[in-house]
Amino acid sequence: MRLKKFGAIIGRYGNRIAKGKFLLEGETHHLTVNDGSNHLHGGQKGFDKQLWLVEQTQESGEPSITLSYLSKDGEEGYPGNLKVRVTYKLTDENALEISYEAETDRKTIVNLTHHSYFNLSGEGKTILDHELELDAKKMLPVDSELIPTGELRDVEGTPFDFTLAKLVGKDISAEDEQLQKGSGYDHCWVLHEKHPLPTLKPVATLYHPPTGRLMTVSTDQPGIQLYTGNFLDGKHESKFGGKYERRSALCLETQNFPDSPNRPEFPSCVITQLQTYSTTTSYKFSTK
Repeated sequence: MRLKKFGAIIGRYGNRIAKGKFLLEGETHHLTVNDGSNHLHGGQKGFDKQLWLVEQTQESGEPSITLSYLSKDGEEGYPGNLKVRVTYKLTDENALEISYEAETDRKTIVNLTHHSYFNLSGEGKTILDHELELDAKKMLPVDSELIPTGELRDVEGTPFDFTLAKLVGKDISAEDEQLQKGSGYDHCWVLHEKHPLPTLKPVATLYHPPTGRLMTVSTDQPGIQLYTGNFLDGKHESKFGGKYERRSALCLETQNFPDSPNRPEFPSCVITQLQTYSTTTSYKFSTK
């Protein structure tokens, strides 16, 4: 069952790592298992459950805040002390820009992402009437535990084809093995096979025709996980007194590919003491 992390920073590793383990420099590292037999979103006490330090706020110009956290060697099974900084900025172009940086004192893995749920129609409705477009011709099929099989599968002619904008609900109930495994969309689309891109690139648009609200997602990451709130169950109250029911919101999580530590053919998620992990994602809001 997918954990509910509303608006959280996810780390050290966003998404799943098979069997909660990976091999690095000849050593097998065992992570906390918290999603069946797998490791999900940083473990039992991932970055979403940690206390972050407010490092800086921008008093003038575009408002921003920078948070920092030191993930100590061995936390949830990860090697190396990892110093993380995340900056949220509201731009003059009506965008929420999130920039991540991380440094380590030992070779380790890292894959940070943001886990906001979006519904452009407002509360009380599903996201099935939203139009989604993804700049991705391939996706990562998964096994019964939602771990990528290693294949990069063409989306053309399948329910996973969002290369042209279509309603999220159009094919979500199609007779498709992958949709059945995720109880809907809970998969990573391949934006590019290298990591990272040198600049931000628009990769997704989410549009709500009845209201005209539009969100554009830009990133330098190689993948984007679409999760259609399949496991929201009405147990959590919304800020307006309602309930977050199934498919009442969706996530567009920019990231490296799931289970990359165990897939050398996927873009590398390894950083060393000589590198600074750096990536940015932007969610821009407008109307049309």
